[in-house]
This record gives sequence, C-alpha cells and structure tokens, in this order.
Amino acid sequence: MKKVNIYTDGACSGNPGPGGWAAILEYNGKRREISGGERETTNNRMELTAAIQALSALKEPCEVSLTTDSQYVYNGITLGWAESWKNNGWRKKDKKPALNPDLWDALLSLNEKHKVKYIWVKGHAGHPENERCDILAVSEYQKYISK
Repeated sequence: MKKVNIYTDGACSGNPGPGGWAAILEYNGKRREISGGERETTNNRMELTAAIQALSALKEPCEVSLTTDSQYVYNGITLGWAESWKNNGWRKKDKKPALNPDLWDALLSLNEKHKVKYIWVKGHAGHPENERCDILAVSEYQKYISK
C-alpha cells in the first residue's frame, strides 16, 4: 500500500456561516493542495468535509496518516463515537440525533477503504501544514462574504 500523509482543516465565519475546507496530500515527495467551501455551513461540517475530500482524492487504497486539529473529527473516529452513532441509527447515548450523519457515514466508508491513522494537533500553534490548510480554508469562505 502507498503511504500518504494528509493534513486537513476547516474554517467558518460565524457558526453557521460561510465555510471553507482544505487538505494537503503528500506522497513520494509530491504535494497536492485541495480546497473548497460552502455558503452556509458549520465549522464541524467543514472539518469533516476536508477529511472526506482528501481521502476521496486517493485513487486506490492507501495507508494514510491524517492530521487534523479538529477534536470533533479525531474523537469521533478514534473514540468510536461515529461508529456507535451509526449502529444506533445515528442517535447518541442520550438518544438525541447525532449531527452530520451524512458526513460521518461517508468518512466511515472511506476508513474502510483505506488504512487511516488519525493524528490530532493543536490548531493555530505553528504546525506548518495545519497553518497552510487554515489559510486555504479561510480563503475559501472569504469568497462567500460580500465585500
């Protein structure tokens, strides 16, 4: 399996509000940046979208190190929250609906295709790829803010 490093970030102006997501994919010395945005969304949706878009960009199953500053994404996967929500009909332990089931379902499916190790880093703390993703994500949501 090819080994790929992925770095992701999501950003929002207001929550909800205009949002952007970005990812950096690194493989074999090559680097690719991808990004996008939505007019009305939430920060958590953009964080999830960044991971989904990055993993979806891989053309074959890969061994992935995915670095995120989102505790929502990191904990949702590594602590098994998303899997549990799915098994409970997208309901949390308190029986309330889990948020973003469409995106969690997509991410869980991609995790089955790839061997993904999730790594959490503190946001806005000088991690070069995380800082770059933040710049890209912010520039995406700024496209939706009227000047």
